[in-house]
Amino acid sequence: MRVAVIGGGPGGLYFAALTKQLSPHWEVTVWERNAPDDTFGFGVVFSDETLDGIAQADREIYEAMSAEFARWADIDVRHRGSTLTSGGHGFAALGRQHLLRILQQRCAELAVDVRYRTQAPPAAELAAGYDLVVACDGVRSATRAAYADTFVPDLDERSGRYMWLGTDKVFEAFTFIVDEQDFGTLQVHAYPYDATRSTFIVELAEDAWRRAGFAEFADRDHPPGTSDEDSIRRCEELLADHLDGHRLIPNNSKWLRFTTVRNRTWRHENVVLLGDAAHTAHFSIGSGTKLAMEDALVLAASLHEHPDVPTALAAYEQERRPVVESTQRAAQASLEWFEHIDRYTGQDPHQFAFNLLTRSRRVTYDNLRVRDEGFTSAVNRSSAVPPMFRPYPLGGLLLRNRVVVPPTALHTARDGVPGDFDLVHLSTQAVGGAALVLAGMTAVSADGRATPGCPGLWNDEQEAAWRRLTDFVHGQSDTCLGIQLTHAGRRAATHGGGRPVAASALPWDERSPVPREADRADMDRLVRDFTAAARRADRAGFDVLELQYGHGHLLSGFLSPLTNERTDEYGGDLDGRLRLPLEVLRAVREVWPAGKALLVRISAADWAEGGTTEADAVRIAAALAEAGADGIDVSTGEVVAHERPRYGRSYQTPYADLIRNATGVPTIAVGAISTYDDVNSIILAGRADLCGVGRAQLHDPLWTLHAAAAQGYQGPAAPWARAWRAGSGRPPSARTDRIPPRLELLRQPAGSVHRRWLPPAAVPAHR
Repeated sequence: MRVAVIGGGPGGLYFAALTKQLSPHWEVTVWERNAPDDTFGFGVVFSDETLDGIAQADREIYEAMSAEFARWADIDVRHRGSTLTSGGHGFAALGRQHLLRILQQRCAELAVDVRYRTQAPPAAELAAGYDLVVACDGVRSATRAAYADTFVPDLDERSGRYMWLGTDKVFEAFTFIVDEQDFGTLQVHAYPYDATRSTFIVELAEDAWRRAGFAEFADRDHPPGTSDEDSIRRCEELLADHLDGHRLIPNNSKWLRFTTVRNRTWRHENVVLLGDAAHTAHFSIGSGTKLAMEDALVLAASLHEHPDVPTALAAYEQERRPVVESTQRAAQASLEWFEHIDRYTGQDPHQFAFNLLTRSRRVTYDNLRVRDEGFTSAVNRSSAVPPMFRPYPLGGLLLRNRVVVPPTALHTARDGVPGDFDLVHLSTQAVGGAALVLAGMTAVSADGRATPGCPGLWNDEQEAAWRRLTDFVHGQSDTCLGIQLTHAGRRAATHGGGRPVAASALPWDERSPVPREADRADMDRLVRDFTAAARRADRAGFDVLELQYGHGHLLSGFLSPLTNERTDEYGGDLDGRLRLPLEVLRAVREVWPAGKALLVRISAADWAEGGTTEADAVRIAAALAEAGADGIDVSTGEVVAHERPRYGRSYQTPYADLIRNATGVPTIAVGAISTYDDVNSIILAGRADLCGVGRAQLHDPLWTLHAAAAQGYQGPAAPWARAWRAGSGRPPSARTDRIPPRLELLRQPAGSVHRRWLPPAAVPAHR
């Protein structure tokens, strides 16, 4: 087997060493264009998980790395004159040059042919002469470009600027510096990596970067290998209070924009991508070196475990892709949080620090509490009540907790009349502990139903059926009940051959009928239908009304530029597209009682090119609040059939966060929120005021009560129905029933969760 490796960075060298270790008779050749002692970058951070893999795969490499590690467990957040510390995290770092030296030595011991100061031949030439070509040629991979038709790269370059620097100030912990200047927010990601140096990454938003004058310095000629010294000196001046007289150290340091690299596939015949050539993840969440070395381990193992190269490469990508994509989702959330850091700098320092630490959704309220109870208690202001069980005023109501059961389409109604299943569903959810339960997708007219099984509220029979339901639920629980009113528009079921009405004559998909564009009479009727249904909802006993302005329904169709092609005053720019939705909302607000709450659900993103932007979503929410909405239920998507959502845990929460922190309007976060830990994290960080828990509540209608039991909460925010109170405790099991004996003579004191990096030279002699 002949293996060619393009690039002698950590990923390429580690792969070569592992491959040669597993198959000593293979010929492994590495091409590296730089000299062995050239390096770019400063420290590299590893997780305990990655280090465990390195220790198992090659003990010699692990032990050599361990001898060089700086280790600590604390994270410091410096914000508005205070430094808050969270412990129990666990970090290990070492200099990139040290790491390369260790890997170079290991490759030499294993007789890997490493050709320094040598440009690799083109990938096609290597592929013709070798059994396998491993491309570790970085973010700007020439190999990836050569086979772009196969790899189909997606290069997402962000607008913010960052510069990778070092400093001779040795930080004791991972340190986030958030420094508010007159030009904007300057943030620093800093961490130690040996006894004399720390990595120091400076980051700014594009507009702040320009206002600070850095653009002038960046425009000057900086040949390869040189640094932007003027910008570096300016950073030293701006961050002098944090450097304590120490200097910033450049190494080919210039302003960069971060590029997230994704590829449709990582392999082409006998050529495979590894590390940054295949994928990148923002530096605020982890290390590209860490990901590359994990890739190397799996690729080397796959080649050893499978009978031929194609099967091995397929196994490598199948195993690594889910791990990488999970990391990239977390990194994307972190990247976007820092891009919009100005939304949060006005928060109380404790909430800000918690928000920063939980930005990626990987660190949560619960695991922070496990790591450092003192820190979480300070953020929680020592309250014994979990954040999700704190009351919240919404309109004229006081909700007992922060959990909402969002509207669920049951499709069980007949002629729009809700029946027994609706009663069972809503009553079970209501006694399950949530503060607000919403009945879903209720049409304001017969032609506005999305399916024949959707309920309605346009006649007396329907109103009476809803009244029967609300009377029963209110007799069992003080849970607030709400109803969502809608007209499905172009998504409406057709009856008797009629055509649905929509903002524009655009069908949902190729199988759907072409709707007719709403005229003035249609719009007047829509306002009347919503107003009449709102009056009926009040008489039917509902506490909350929600208007559906999302998910491609009729009023959503007016809001999105993808579905509104009108040329009259109800189309065109956002002011025109907002006109009818605001007319409906104002009319409903006039008839809906002030003592009850009025919500509007929107799709804050269309997940399709040319759709609703973040700026549009903010303007829409602000306009709806001004017109009388008490809160915005922030969903996304379902506006066009060709959408491409980026699904994942709590994937829609950033839009609720955006609207809440940009406008101050109360928001409900929805979308794959399924654990009480996530609810607590979202509420405590200030990303939303309420959380819609949908599928998890369908899986377990007593989800909220069970969340209270799991957290040991027994207060008024999670009341059990009298008939079920005997089940409020967690039932005993084989584990909970056993009480373990004491097996140690003297108990050891609990260890500190805080650990600082104190280099040997900095440790007092008496230690």
